[in-house]
Amino acid sequence: MHGFGRAVSRIVGIGVLSLAVQSAFAADQWDIPVATKKLDNGLTVVVSPDPTSPAVGVSVVYHVGMRLEPRNRTGFAHLFEHLMFEGSANAKEGVFDRVITGGGGRNNGSTRPDFTNYIEVAPKSALEPILWLEADRMRGLDFNPGTLKNQQDVVKEEIRVNVKNQPYGGFMWIDIGQQAFQKWENNHDGYGSFKDLETASLDDVREFHRQYYGPNNAVLAIAGNLTPAEGFALAQKYFGNIPARETPKASDFSEGLNTAEKRIQQQDPLAQAPALAVAWKIPERGSKDQAPFAVLGELLAGSDASRLYQGMVKGREQLMTMESLYGLTDPWTYDGPTLFTLFAIYKPGVSADDVLKGVDEEIARVVKDGVSPEELARIKTSMLASWYNGNENILSRADTLAKLQTLWGDAEVINRIPQWVEAVTAADVQRVAQTYLTVNNRTVIDRVPAAAAKQGE
Repeated sequence: MHGFGRAVSRIVGIGVLSLAVQSAFAADQWDIPVATKKLDNGLTVVVSPDPTSPAVGVSVVYHVGMRLEPRNRTGFAHLFEHLMFEGSANAKEGVFDRVITGGGGRNNGSTRPDFTNYIEVAPKSALEPILWLEADRMRGLDFNPGTLKNQQDVVKEEIRVNVKNQPYGGFMWIDIGQQAFQKWENNHDGYGSFKDLETASLDDVREFHRQYYGPNNAVLAIAGNLTPAEGFALAQKYFGNIPARETPKASDFSEGLNTAEKRIQQQDPLAQAPALAVAWKIPERGSKDQAPFAVLGELLAGSDASRLYQGMVKGREQLMTMESLYGLTDPWTYDGPTLFTLFAIYKPGVSADDVLKGVDEEIARVVKDGVSPEELARIKTSMLASWYNGNENILSRADTLAKLQTLWGDAEVINRIPQWVEAVTAADVQRVAQTYLTVNNRTVIDRVPAAAAKQGE
């Protein structure tokens, strides 16, 4: 139910637009209602009223993820996410499921480099029990050897299933970061090594909760059929008496663009076909290049209509599949160095050099010829349709608002992103392609089937 997951930024076609999204396009933009208040203990509360929704979406985002976990404790932020579902002194394991899923709702959590989020969607009648449960585990968890051992085993099994026993093993989002980044905060395996997971102690867990799970390091977002005043009052009722706790200052994990290409070959005992992960460092959050790069990513690899898909899967017929990733998040919710990564399974008889040549040719075509007004308009329309459709979903909206408030310090960014996308010009797209998608800023992992590698020796 809970877990690290894999974020693949693959925007599908527009399809049939909802009435709300059609209205947004007719009016140029749909302004999502956003109201924000900070409680005395530092908890930031964001409410987005929607009187048409029969359900409520709740997201609690803590500003801690893999970048901030302790050294020699790789995977600790992820382990802790699982521990949060073991329950507190007042609400034991299983209470969340009974309260939420028993009423037709659902809940989950995930760990990313810059945040950990806990989400719930349920009928409005379940809102107060949800807030009580979230506040209770923010106040304190039931730390004991049994729960720690149980979740250590759960995370190890998740790693076995999702990485060790899977073809390609997540190399396009674990290994590629280890190779592309220089600083430990950015390049260690956030899933965690078995050794580090096993040596985590109860004292480690208690200290991590004390340092990073206080109200002043969190954002609570609620979306649904309630007013901002109602949402703020409920937040004060359940969270207001939780004391603030001092949070350690983050280290400097900033990195510039890479200055020399790095290429690695790996063998994969489970893969049947070779695959490539090709990654470039991308603009910093808040940079003037962030929105243009998001448009460039959609142009090159965002859908089956993209340049690379049409040019290399359909045209040259070099690839069997292709996906694009923005690290473990998306183009808007990161707060430190991240990567734009192409993951492609290529056909036998095609070499990694052939694939890279094709990628370089498509990038060079953007740099030289740019993008036509018609294609640029189509890409923007697709991106905005995806954005509006996603945020019409009440749970997705709450979670997006909480993440944006956490990372940008301003949930209103949810209404600025469409403006930023609309403002991107063809010249902007050319500039960011030329600046970021260079050979020197590129890291490549060629993952080949072990059997084929042995035959070639």
